[in-house]
Amino acid sequence: MIIVRIGAIALEMTGLSRDIAAFQAQSAFSGTGFTTSESEYVVSHPVRRKIIRVLIFLGSAGITSAIATLVMAFAGKSRNETITSISILGLSLILLYLIFTSKRIERWMRRWIKRFLARAFPELRVYDYSQLLGITKGYSISQIRVKRNSWLANKTLRELELDKEGILVLGIYRKTEKGEVYLGAPKGDTVILPGDLLICYGPEEALINLSERLKGSKGEREHEEAIKKAELRRTEEEIMANT
Repeated sequence: MIIVRIGAIALEMTGLSRDIAAFQAQSAFSGTGFTTSESEYVVSHPVRRKIIRVLIFLGSAGITSAIATLVMAFAGKSRNETITSISILGLSLILLYLIFTSKRIERWMRRWIKRFLARAFPELRVYDYSQLLGITKGYSISQIRVKRNSWLANKTLRELELDKEGILVLGIYRKTEKGEVYLGAPKGDTVILPGDLLICYGPEEALINLSERLKGSKGEREHEEAIKKAELRRTEEEIMANT
């Protein structure tokens, strides 16, 4: 359990979310449930690959050693000694369960494990992207495929004024004759073309509405309504921040 927790925190420090990091650490250590799509995502990062390799090695050795130790602990003992050993084992498992389900102990362990890993492995980068981007606060990152009848098509980012809706375009995936290219941090004069895949950040509701908006007068009205909602949302956020 300690090894899995250390591995999970190490994976989390490379940029994975806490849930994915915990699942991948448990999967690598136990050798089960390591799905193809997620394993490709994890091992594509060189530091994550090292962490997974260590977990697999320790899991192979640790589980075998634990079973052998458990068998030897009861070999050649009398009935009373066996009952005593089983009682000690049961109480120890209960104690471990209580320790590893305690939120206070978990916070303490995470703090010290992160500190140790940061010193021992400086290549690990401590970024909690969900917290940094406010994903749990109603904001989200979304992919929007631009269709020919989309309100976004054939306009520049400056003309779209998405920032007034509280939406930022982080990047654009565009298919060209030479293959797919990525336009990072596009400028205001960048024209959005049909077929582009926009990587957008903003309020989740605003992103959903933008992905469904069609060209024409109705789309322009929806844009104006979205701007008003964004102004109201910013006012509410400022009030909450100042109280």
